[in-house]
Amino acid sequence: MSDKDPRSEDLTGDTAAHSAPVETAPERPGRKPWTRKQKILRGTAIGAAVVVLAAGAGAAGLYYDLKGDIDQKSVKDQLGTNRPQKLNKSLNILLLGSDTREGDNSRYGAGMLGARSDTAVLLHLSPNRDQAMGISFPRDSMVKIPDCKKEKGGTVPAQFGMLNAAFAFAGPTCTWKTLESLTGIHIDHFVQVDFSGFKRMVDALDGVEICVDKPVNDPRAELSLKAGKQTVKGEQALGYVRARYSLGDGGDLGRIERQQKFMASVVDKATSSEVLTDPAKTYKFLKAVTKSVTTDDELDLSTMRKLAEGLKGMSAGQVRFVTVPVKDYAPDPNRVQWDMDLAKPMFEAIRHDNDLPAAPPQKSAKPEQAVAPGKVKVTVVDAGGKRELIDRIVKQLGKRGFDVVKKVEKGSKSATSHIAYAPAAEGQATALARVVPNAELTADGKAPAGGVRLVIGEQGVRLAPDPAALNKIQGGVKPGQNLCK
Repeated sequence: MSDKDPRSEDLTGDTAAHSAPVETAPERPGRKPWTRKQKILRGTAIGAAVVVLAAGAGAAGLYYDLKGDIDQKSVKDQLGTNRPQKLNKSLNILLLGSDTREGDNSRYGAGMLGARSDTAVLLHLSPNRDQAMGISFPRDSMVKIPDCKKEKGGTVPAQFGMLNAAFAFAGPTCTWKTLESLTGIHIDHFVQVDFSGFKRMVDALDGVEICVDKPVNDPRAELSLKAGKQTVKGEQALGYVRARYSLGDGGDLGRIERQQKFMASVVDKATSSEVLTDPAKTYKFLKAVTKSVTTDDELDLSTMRKLAEGLKGMSAGQVRFVTVPVKDYAPDPNRVQWDMDLAKPMFEAIRHDNDLPAAPPQKSAKPEQAVAPGKVKVTVVDAGGKRELIDRIVKQLGKRGFDVVKKVEKGSKSATSHIAYAPAAEGQATALARVVPNAELTADGKAPAGGVRLVIGEQGVRLAPDPAALNKIQGGVKPGQNLCK
């Protein structure tokens, strides 16, 4: 697949991948956990989202100094109210690379009008902040773009076209709306960076390490590299992530993997002891980031500080960059379409990445009495819960292997939710309680002996995460892996 449009020599080009997985190398040994704290947002926006972590590193005056550099946009009116429901406390941040040629970016294509999103990565942080995943989307994916409000007034009608066109039509909120409508994932914030901002952040780290298998001399991309490992910054760094024809086969697939490795290297460098133990270097990098990004206005100082506190324990092994699976788009070999058979499970894993369960309920049965989900017969009872939640719980329990009675019973209204069970079904109740941790176990001699009743009250219930859900997403690039592989 190849896109021959010369205007496509952009910031990071296509950030999507083919459906073939990328092999993941093991994490580098010898890293102390504290050198990785707060690492995710420092690296994944190619440094852009590190601003979120600024609030965890110094005095209040420093916070406000850094925060004051950020350009922010109001997004509520443009996003509207028809959005996916937020199902849990996970955090999803849309990272956008813009190819605008305005201002300092004019040297990369003076006279080119408008801007497109040539990088679109959805950064997902699990509710407990113990896992992070960056999902890249191809800019040349053929998708349905919803109607979008422009920032300065007017509306762009819904249409079918390339994903990066959404940004050109109505800015970051249109890309935001498009991805929400296609994935069903609620996005919380966005962070945008352009060419000049990208260079500024890489230079603040004194360069980032890369590896190429052969020498490169590409005047068009202003790129000259020797073979093997080396550190690049400034124009070379930008040329490396923009190059299309001198690296790879002229298409997008090889470039996507290269860009993900570059982001992983930024994570490594920004969270190394060389940077984190030197206040001057840390401040220099954070200052470069804050001067280089645009965010939504709800990504405020309070949100940043709370996020920073929750990321302190993040380690490299809990970070991964993956790509939405794609397949050929028959009408145009230079375009792709998402392979929804493979992509939908990925989106569902992200949507339903719920909190880890708390300590087992006091009334739970002994572990040896628990049984396999397939041996647990569950009757769901509507006791005032929201219908869409009840339907989702029935569906999700079935997917996890429980024997769920299709018909939902109607019960008396209750503020709380509970699992009712007869003594003979104590083992079944225990197995269900592990998956529905906020439903209180309630012994009931009148309950059927051959199963349990999940009574969903007004407070609703939440499902503990499927331990294997995110792990089922194959492939990816991790920080610390061998760059030359």
